[in-house]
Amino acid sequence: MSSETTASQLPTTHADAIEIFASVLAQTEEEGFGDDFYSRLCEGITRCTALRRVVIFRYDSQRRRILAAGSFGVELALFADDFFTLESAAFAREALEQDRVLEASGDLEGRLPAGYVTKLQARHVVCSPISARGLWLGAILGDRGGDDTPLTDSEREVLWILGKMAALAAVARAATRQHERAAALEQRIDLAREVHEGVVQRLFGVSLALSGDQPLDEETRRRCAEELQLALSDLRTAIERPLGRSAAARTTTLEEEFERLRHEYPGLGIVAEGAGTLSAPAALEPLAQSVLAEAVRNAHKHAQATKVAVRSEMRDGTFVLEVVNDGVGDSDGPNGMGLRLAGLEALQAGGLLEFGARDGSWQVRLVVPYEEP
Repeated sequence: MSSETTASQLPTTHADAIEIFASVLAQTEEEGFGDDFYSRLCEGITRCTALRRVVIFRYDSQRRRILAAGSFGVELALFADDFFTLESAAFAREALEQDRVLEASGDLEGRLPAGYVTKLQARHVVCSPISARGLWLGAILGDRGGDDTPLTDSEREVLWILGKMAALAAVARAATRQHERAAALEQRIDLAREVHEGVVQRLFGVSLALSGDQPLDEETRRRCAEELQLALSDLRTAIERPLGRSAAARTTTLEEEFERLRHEYPGLGIVAEGAGTLSAPAALEPLAQSVLAEAVRNAHKHAQATKVAVRSEMRDGTFVLEVVNDGVGDSDGPNGMGLRLAGLEALQAGGLLEFGARDGSWQVRLVVPYEEP
């Protein structure tokens, strides 16, 4: 007797959830709408439940904040400038802790962010956790658009299953990024080996020849010059390859990252200086945001800063980003590992990152030549 299970043998709720998820994945891959995955999932939820407005919130590890990742029945732009936390969303925390679908009615301002309640004028809200193996990855929030009727058991089960599937998709994406980072690490190891076996060995041979007490003859001088030229050529080739970690691609802007950091570190007094808003060329956005975040984290961790001034500008074909805090301290500790890694990113982009005490403050300065395409 066959032990295989067909779609007709599955419970209806399970089959509906699997079909919806498979349909969303197929549409996303075929039509190239990778960023639209969560909004399509929200639409699928409204097809198999009585919910009419659905928003999916998830934790974005790159931006280090909770974002509205997709919606249906409500404009996603309504939540673009909001900062959500589990502290302000006790209702979502309860659903994640209990790992089940919850419903709440009446006064919701104490259980959900005030902005969410005000903008949607929600009265009866449903929350389904997006979690896997103890990892809290997000939550699905929805309502009937004014109807307070509770969900049925089958609708709750569909929501719970779709939350697990959304968590599975998020974990799979994270695993893909981890694989990419492992491949990049292997490339850097190959680069270090190449530099050691080529450049270092040549320079070691030249140093031995020059360290002797006897005058160098014409042949030895010529050979040393050739070895130095070859070492320089090998080194130039190596520098054209990635020297360190690459800043992760980002969909945010420097201005948005600045606002996120202001919200995350309110005690630092982070301000923007200079004319206009903070901005960076699109090609340099990942690097600029990485440097800004690292400089602010170090000011918070290692300095007693009361003001962190941020300035960006394009000057004579060069992008310049400066972050100055008045706390001085030893920003980034004795080894400066975080800023040194950021410096490798700058070198990879053909620029330079300077940091250190200056005029009673601590300055981080990124300079990258850039020409508009």
